[in-house]
Amino acid sequence: MKGKNSLTKKILIGLVLGALFGVLLNQLPSSYIKDTIIISGILKLVGGLFINGIKMLVVPLVFVSLVCGASAIGDPKKLGRVGIKTLGFYLTTTCIAISLALLLGSIINPGVGLDLSNVLKQEPEIGASKPIVDVITDIVPRNPVASLADGSMLQIIVFALLLGVSMALIRKKAEPILGIFESLNDIMMKMVMVIMSVAPVGVFALIAKTFATVGFDAMVPLLKYMAAVIIALFLHAGLTYMGALSIIGKLHPVKFFKNFVPAMGVAFSTASSSGTLPVTIDTAEERCGVSRSIASFTLPLGATINMDGTAIMQGVAVIFISQVYGIDLSLQSLLTVILTATLASIGTAGVPGVGLITLSMVLQSVGLPVEGIALIIGIDRLLDMTRTVVNITGDTVCTILISKSEGEFNEDIYYQKNKANIEEVA
Repeated sequence: MKGKNSLTKKILIGLVLGALFGVLLNQLPSSYIKDTIIISGILKLVGGLFINGIKMLVVPLVFVSLVCGASAIGDPKKLGRVGIKTLGFYLTTTCIAISLALLLGSIINPGVGLDLSNVLKQEPEIGASKPIVDVITDIVPRNPVASLADGSMLQIIVFALLLGVSMALIRKKAEPILGIFESLNDIMMKMVMVIMSVAPVGVFALIAKTFATVGFDAMVPLLKYMAAVIIALFLHAGLTYMGALSIIGKLHPVKFFKNFVPAMGVAFSTASSSGTLPVTIDTAEERCGVSRSIASFTLPLGATINMDGTAIMQGVAVIFISQVYGIDLSLQSLLTVILTATLASIGTAGVPGVGLITLSMVLQSVGLPVEGIALIIGIDRLLDMTRTVVNITGDTVCTILISKSEGEFNEDIYYQKNKANIEEVA
C-alpha cells in the first residue's frame, strides 16, 4: 500500500512538472533544439514508448480479464444480473451526460460571436462513420483471431464473454483452461505494475509535449467552448457519479477521489480509457475495494461502451457548431442528438481523439456541416484528456455500486481501515 501511495505522488509530481515545463517551452522562440531535439525528439520518444507500453497490454488484458470475470461469476443468472445492471447504469448516465451538455451549451452559447474566418482554415479529414445497424452487426466477430489481431474491442468483448460463460457452464471440464487464464490474468497485472514503474517519467513527457505544442494563445477564440465542456464534465462527475456513490452506495465521495488518483493521473496524460484500463482495474481492486470478478467484467466493458465524457464533448460541440453556422436546432433535433450520441458511445474505442470521428455521425444526424469539426480539432487534445478522466470515473463508480449490490465489496479497503492487515494481504 505504501508503494502504491509513493507511485501516486510521483505521477502527480510528474504531471505538474510536465505542465510547467511545457508552458515554459511554449513561451520560448522556435529553434532546432526546442522543436526538433526536445519536443519532437526526447519528449515524443519517451511519451510514445510509455503509451505503446500500455497499449501493448490492452487487448490481452481485456480478453483475459473478461474471460476470467465471466467464468468467475459462474452462475449464468448472476452474470445476466450483473450485465443488466452494468448496461443499465452506463446507458442511463450517458443519456444524462449528453442532456446536461446540450443544456449547458444552450446557456453558455459558446458559438455566439465567433469569427469563423479566424478559426476555420481547412476541412478536416474525418473517416466515414458506420451506420448503427452495421455497428451492431459487427459486434459478433466472424474471425475471433482476426479481431484480436486488429484490436476490435467490441468483437473481443463478445467473444471473451461467450468463452467465459461457456467455461462457467462446464466448470469441471474447463478447470485446466480456467487455471491457465487465471495465471495469465496474474501475469498481466504484474506486467501492468512493471510498466507503471516508469509512469511518472512517461506522464511528464506526455504532458510537457501537449502544453508545449498547443499553447494558450490559440485557445482564446474557443475559451467559451472549452469552459462549457469542462464545466459539464465536472458537473456530471460531481453530481451524477458522486450522487450515485453517496445516495445509492452510501459511500463518501471524497474518499473515492483520494483512492482513484493514480488512475486519474494516467487517464489525463494518455487520454485513453483503454490505455488506462490496466491501471483502472488495479486501482479499483487494490484501493477501492471491489472484487476481481466484478472489476474484470464491468471495467473492460465500460472502457469500450461507457463514454460519458465523449458524449458531453459531442453535445457541447453540436451547440457550438450550430451557433457558428447560424443553424437553429429544434427539440426533435436535440432528441436525435441524445439518441445518436448515446448509441455512438457504444461503438467508440477508448483511444485518443476517436470522439471526433463519432462526432461526425452525430452532426450528420441533425444536418450540421461536418466541416465544423475543424473548429475544435486544435484544442481537442486537452479536452480529450479531461473527458477520459470522467469516462473511467464512471466505469469505476458503476463497478463499486455493482460490487456492493452483489455483496462483493470490501469497505475496509475503501476507507483504508486496518491498514496493517491490508498491507499484509497486499
